[in-house]
Amino acid sequence: MGEIPSDILKSVSSLDSWITQNGWKGYDPYDIKGIPWVLDLTESGNKSRFWAIIRELIFEIFYTFPVLSRNIFRVSREINPKAMGLFASGYLDLYKITDNEAFLEKSLVCLDWLTTNKISTNEASSWGYPFDWQSVMRIPRNTPNGIVTTAVGDAFWNFYQFTNDKKYLDECIRICRFLVTLPVDIIDPERICFSYSPVFMNHVHNLNMFVAEFLIKTGMLVSNDEWIELGRKAVNYTVSSQLENGLFDYNGPPEPAQKHYDNYHTGFLLRMLHSISKLTERVDVNMALAKGYNSYITNFFEDETIPKLTPFKKYRIDIHSCAESALCLSLLSDIFPEAIQRANKVLIWSIKNLQDEKGYFYYGILKSRLTGIRFRSKIPYIRWGQAWMLRAISRYLLILKQSLN
Repeated sequence: MGEIPSDILKSVSSLDSWITQNGWKGYDPYDIKGIPWVLDLTESGNKSRFWAIIRELIFEIFYTFPVLSRNIFRVSREINPKAMGLFASGYLDLYKITDNEAFLEKSLVCLDWLTTNKISTNEASSWGYPFDWQSVMRIPRNTPNGIVTTAVGDAFWNFYQFTNDKKYLDECIRICRFLVTLPVDIIDPERICFSYSPVFMNHVHNLNMFVAEFLIKTGMLVSNDEWIELGRKAVNYTVSSQLENGLFDYNGPPEPAQKHYDNYHTGFLLRMLHSISKLTERVDVNMALAKGYNSYITNFFEDETIPKLTPFKKYRIDIHSCAESALCLSLLSDIFPEAIQRANKVLIWSIKNLQDEKGYFYYGILKSRLTGIRFRSKIPYIRWGQAWMLRAISRYLLILKQSLN
């Protein structure tokens, strides 16, 4: 590509300014859904057609008037641990690109906050969401889970790789001690699946692979064979569940197939397959990655540019899909060289269509299920949009700079 695109550099600088001015705080797509009476609507006892319509009407209002509805119900902007982990990694990449000490300082501020606000038990470290949320059961705010904890863990891992400072490795070890306490379903002697949270058992492929990848890379570094073996068996489970079309259902067996595949969860899985492939050199993982990548670029983009939510639905065009697409394609470009060009197209489109002049990124372009009308939801979600876009842009720029050197 010749040089680092100035419009993307300008975009991340503007985003950085907005994040700094707002003190790491923001709204989340799920914060308003954590209100007790809203959670009541989503519980298993309220699955009748009538309650489904009521729930859809309420969520439509939330999506159409996101800030107003939060003001009415007194939902406050908060610091989100997952966002802080993504910010820490993103700012570290920006420091590597620019040598600007301010970016390194911001990254360290995020790590310090995470260290201060972690959940510590039995020499283990973990983090959760700062709101109640509904899954198999109602999950109280700040209940630790594997998704948030591995995202935070990635930041400590990146800092250890950068500094070789043992305190960051020690935090990765404490994170692994938490991950191995997650409920595990032993499918057979060679396959296991980790659960999302310590309080229930479910089978979600992206979570399973995030945990597997973190256990394998940390286990290899500290020679912990137990962690490596657990990770290996978790990888076996997800790889064996890949569909003929190269995609992965959101849920894994024995749970009923949802037949749901979306852009960002597919990107998560591809990134984990990519990392595990490099760590282990497993042939089956390499094959699953190639098959998944080909399906991803075939099914999840319009005009090789606009990230589609699902293979069959363009809307919503979600900032989370935009960020994950750019991040995933950038990282996979070392084995699929053409992917960096598509990452560039995704970022340019996202900046042009979804970045506000104040620097933040909109939630996305939505299509009303009730009226069919398309509209931009301009709320600046801190984790869902800003943190993931900073992570995606910074890694894209770092990979591009390394390729130019």
